[in-house]
Amino acid sequence: MLCESDAPMALVEPVPTPHFNSDPPGSCEVSLDDVLLNSPARTVEVHSIGAVEDTQMEGHQVNTRGFKADNFLIQDAECFSFKPASSPPTSSVWTTRPDGEVRLRMEEQGAGSEAPKMVHELFQEAARKYGDYYALASKKGGQWTKLTYKMYYDECWKAAKSFLKLGLERFHGVCILGFNAAEWFIADIGAILAGGLAVGIYTTSSPEACHYVAENCSANVLVVENQKQLQKILEIEHKLPHLKAIIQYGEELKEQRPNLYSWSEFMDLGKDVPDTQLHEIIESQKPNQCCTLIYTSGTTGQPKGVMLSHDNLTWTASVAGRSMMLRDATEKQEVVVSYLPLSHIAAQISDIWLAMTFGAQVYFAQPNALKGTLVDTLREVKPTAFLGVPRVWEKMEEKMKSIGAKSSALRRKVASWAKGVGLQTNLKQMNGHSEVPVNFRLARHLVYKKVRKAIGLDRCTRCYTGAAPITRETLEFFLSLNIPVLEMYGMSESSGPHTISLPHAFKLSSCGKEITGCRTLIHQPDGDGNGEICFSGRHIFMGYLNMEEKTKEAIDEGGWLHSGDLGKHDKDGFLYITGRIKELIITAGGENIPPVPIEDAVKEAVPIISNAMLVGDKAKFLTMLLTLKCNIDVETGEPEDDLTPEAIEYCQKLGSKATKVSEIISSKDKAVYAAIQKGIAAVNEGAASNAQKVQKWALLEKDFSLRGGELGPTMKLKRSAVAQKYKEQIAQFYADTESPTTPEPTPLQQ
Repeated sequence: MLCESDAPMALVEPVPTPHFNSDPPGSCEVSLDDVLLNSPARTVEVHSIGAVEDTQMEGHQVNTRGFKADNFLIQDAECFSFKPASSPPTSSVWTTRPDGEVRLRMEEQGAGSEAPKMVHELFQEAARKYGDYYALASKKGGQWTKLTYKMYYDECWKAAKSFLKLGLERFHGVCILGFNAAEWFIADIGAILAGGLAVGIYTTSSPEACHYVAENCSANVLVVENQKQLQKILEIEHKLPHLKAIIQYGEELKEQRPNLYSWSEFMDLGKDVPDTQLHEIIESQKPNQCCTLIYTSGTTGQPKGVMLSHDNLTWTASVAGRSMMLRDATEKQEVVVSYLPLSHIAAQISDIWLAMTFGAQVYFAQPNALKGTLVDTLREVKPTAFLGVPRVWEKMEEKMKSIGAKSSALRRKVASWAKGVGLQTNLKQMNGHSEVPVNFRLARHLVYKKVRKAIGLDRCTRCYTGAAPITRETLEFFLSLNIPVLEMYGMSESSGPHTISLPHAFKLSSCGKEITGCRTLIHQPDGDGNGEICFSGRHIFMGYLNMEEKTKEAIDEGGWLHSGDLGKHDKDGFLYITGRIKELIITAGGENIPPVPIEDAVKEAVPIISNAMLVGDKAKFLTMLLTLKCNIDVETGEPEDDLTPEAIEYCQKLGSKATKVSEIISSKDKAVYAAIQKGIAAVNEGAASNAQKVQKWALLEKDFSLRGGELGPTMKLKRSAVAQKYKEQIAQFYADTESPTTPEPTPLQQ
C-alpha cells in the first residue's frame, strides 16, 4: 500500500521534458449528464461519528464513518443525473450482464456524493498533473528503465488502438497471464480504454483454470508473459471461440503462429487506427458500467467473475488513499514495489489505481520475488509503503529468527532486550500513551533502524497486511522491532479495502475502521456482538458475471453486501474478524465453532507447527491435521523434507536430534510428539466448552502449499481441498465412533 516518507527521494524528481497536453485530438470530458441514474430512495439509519458509535437497528448493528449530522436518514440521492443515449433509467444496484449498468450508490453529501469518474478521466488527470514524474520502473539487464506518467498514458493509448485493430469487442475480455510488469499495467488499462474488460489470471493456474476464466469472460485477446504461460493457452485455444489473438510480453517469441504477436509487434498494430475511433468508444463509456473482472480464487467452488465498474475503481482509490492520508506526488512522491499477483484485487487497487490517483512511482520486483529476491528489491528501492500477505510477513519473521539464532550471545541479548522494550512501548502508544522512554530511543538506534535497513523498510512509514488472517504472534514480533504491521480488510466484491488501520489508529488483531464513505452492518449479532459483516458504499461490486443466483446471495434486497465473515466492533469502532460462516464447524451436538482461533492458538503454543486445520463438522468431537515447518524449494514451491533452521533449533531445545519431517513422523519422535501433545492440551484448557477441545491430531508428511492444492493464490487455506486430499486420515480419526474417554488429546496412530 502507499504511504508517505520524510526521507530524501533522489529517484522521483520530475524528468525535464517539455510541457505536454495529454488530450489526444477530440478529447472527451464526461459530464454528469451523460448517464441517468435516477435512483429510488433507499434509507439507512446512521449515527454521527464524533466517536464511532454502534447502533442497534432492526436486529443489526450499523457502523458508519464520515457523517456529521446525528440520527439522520441517508438516501441514495438523485443529486446527479446521468443520461445514457436511449437507455432506460437504471434502478438496480446489481447486474450480471457484461454490458449491464447499475445504479450508483450516490449519497447526498460527503465522499459518497463526489462526481463519478471513468478510468480514462482519472488517467487523463494523472497524465496532466504528474506528466513529468516517473510512474513505472522495470529492471532489465541490471538497469532500471522508467516511464513517466506522460509516457505511461501514451503507451496505454497505443495499446488500446492495437486492441481495436485486433478486433476487441465491447465488454469482451482481455485476459492477462503473467508476472507484474509495465506491460501488464498497459494491457490492463489499454483494454479498458478500448471498451473491453481487463481480466487477470493467476500465473499458477492450470490450462483448465485458464480456459474457465477465458471462456467465462468471452476473451478476444490473451496476453501472456512467456513460453511457459503460452503453452497453457495453446493447449486450450481451440476451445475458445471468441479468441482472436495472443500477445507475449516477457520474452522473445520462440515460435511463429498465426495471430501470435510479440509485444512490440502488438504495439505497432494500432498506428493506423484513427484516434477518433478510440474516442468514440471512450465517449460511450459510463461510470456505472463494468471495466474489470476479478476472479475469486475458487476456495469454495468455481471461481466467480467479480464485475467492477469504472466508479468502483476510481472512487475507491480516491477515498481509500485519502483515508490513509497519502500524499500527492507534487508534495512528495510515494514509492511502492509491485510483486503480489495483479489478478488479485489487493495488488490491483494498490499498484495500479491508488498509484495513478496519487502519482506514485511503482517499481516492479523480479518474477522470482517470492522465491527470495523480494528483499533485494526492497533494499534497493526503499519503498515508502509495503503491502504483504500474511505468509510474506511470516517468511520474513522466520528468516529473521533464523539469522538471529546464529548471532553471538551478546547480540542475542541486546536484541531480546530491544524487542521487549519495543513491544511494551508500542503497545502503550497503541493504547494512547504518547511518551517515548529513553531506553526505546536507545533501542531504536542500536536495533530497530538496522533491522529496517536490512529488510529494505527504512523509509517505509506504513506496512500493511491483508487478504488472509495473520497471527497475533507475527504482529507482536514485528511490533517488538518497531515495525507496526497494519491490518486492512475487504474483498474483491468491495473493490478491495473496506476497513484500514493507521499508524496512529490501530489495535492488534483488529482490521481497523471503515474508509470514508463506507458503512458496515453487523447482521443478526449474538450476545457478544458477533454477526455477519455486511458492507455498503460505492465500492460494492456490480455483480458476478452471468451468475444471478450467486449475486442475489451476496447482495440482499437492501443492497448490503454479505461478506460471509463473522465479526464485531469494539467500543471505539474498530472491526474484528472472528470467523467465517462457511468455515464454521457445526458439531454433531449442534455447537458452532470458528476454527481459526483454535488453529492459531495451537500454532502459537507449538512453534514448530506450520499449518493446522481443525476438523469436526457433523462429528462428535474435534480433531486436527498438522504440518511441520520445512524448507521450500525456491524453484518449484514444493515443500521439502528438511526442517527450517528455526524448527531444528526448537527440536534441539526439546532434546530431539531430528532435522527432517520424515524422521519425526517415522520414529514418532517422543520429544516432538510430547511437545505437540502438551501444546494442544494447553489450548484445550482455555477452551470455552468441551466441544471446542481437540481430541485427536495427526502429523502430515508434507506441509501445505500452492503446488499441493491445499493453499490458494493468496495462501488461504482451501479447507475443502485439504479435507478431500486427506480424507483417509480424517476417516481414521472417527473410525471409533465413540468420543475419546481420555481427557488428553491423542496423536493418530499412523
